[in-house]
Amino acid sequence: MLLVALVLVGGSGYAVWTNLDSLTGLTSPLASKDFPGPGGDQVDVEIPQGATGQAMGEALYEAGVVASVSAFSTAFEANPDSVLIRPGTRTMLEEMSAEDAVALLVKNELVDLQVTIPEGYTVEQVVERAVQVTGLPAEDFEAALADPEKIGLPKQAQGKAEGWLYPDAYMAKPDATAAGLLSQMVGRTVRMLQEKNVDRSDWQTVLTKASLVEREGLLAEDKPKIARAIENRLADDMALQIDASVAYGAGKPGTELTRADTNNAKNRYNTYQHTGLPPGPIANPGEVAVDAVLNPAPGDWKFWVTVNLDTGETKFAEGFDEHQQYVAELREWEKANQ
Repeated sequence: MLLVALVLVGGSGYAVWTNLDSLTGLTSPLASKDFPGPGGDQVDVEIPQGATGQAMGEALYEAGVVASVSAFSTAFEANPDSVLIRPGTRTMLEEMSAEDAVALLVKNELVDLQVTIPEGYTVEQVVERAVQVTGLPAEDFEAALADPEKIGLPKQAQGKAEGWLYPDAYMAKPDATAAGLLSQMVGRTVRMLQEKNVDRSDWQTVLTKASLVEREGLLAEDKPKIARAIENRLADDMALQIDASVAYGAGKPGTELTRADTNNAKNRYNTYQHTGLPPGPIANPGEVAVDAVLNPAPGDWKFWVTVNLDTGETKFAEGFDEHQQYVAELREWEKANQ
């Protein structure tokens, strides 16, 4: 009916058609509308890795920076330096002209980014988080990890960064590099061990034990007990039987472990088949876990099991029979919380 009405009004039809969006409220982000600029309040906009001009325009339109995706795309194509735009978080202005928006992006004035690494992350998870936040290529991190000296790994690490990337919040400057970020993490771990007066010859052993404690203990108060239980098992030449270690060596989540995995002696991290500590850390431990290893709680525990996966409640036992009672308690919780 609208089309018919436009035809009937004759000469006035053009005016109605050109103002259709404003009359109906159906403004399209693809329409070639543009703000006059220069812009208003600041707003941060994330430019993803590999984003096209169209994708950038959509992000800026959603943030209120440009009036339309089409206007931005046109300005993007008209600026020969637009190919130099890097991914990352940018501080833009609301209601900028499309041309000014492209020009500002071309300057590549990135906002400092905060890369937060939680306790217990593996190297693989650290890299995933850093790539996601900074937009730096994963290949850059892989190359840095392949050059231990470049990121400051001590000889005790035997060329592997696992366990040495200190969990914390790191500010990534606009000119940050993968090697630079990893170096900061390694440096923090080294300083932490030095401040705690850990002998250099024990660094790798402490981090290995702490990584096991980190992945096994959900609550801070339980970590010193787990550290003691590990020491008690090692003293008696008992297999540690830590699923997190087996899973790390198998390259799968602990929830997906099978009997075949725990029976696989080829997995050097299989603490069911091999006594003693695994070959190295299985994650990057936090300071609480390291302190637990350096100061384990007094006790004769050799077994522990988390009986409530929501609260993290963990129970400890000196003997196998008592431990089995707690395992049964976990099974009941699992049935009730499927």
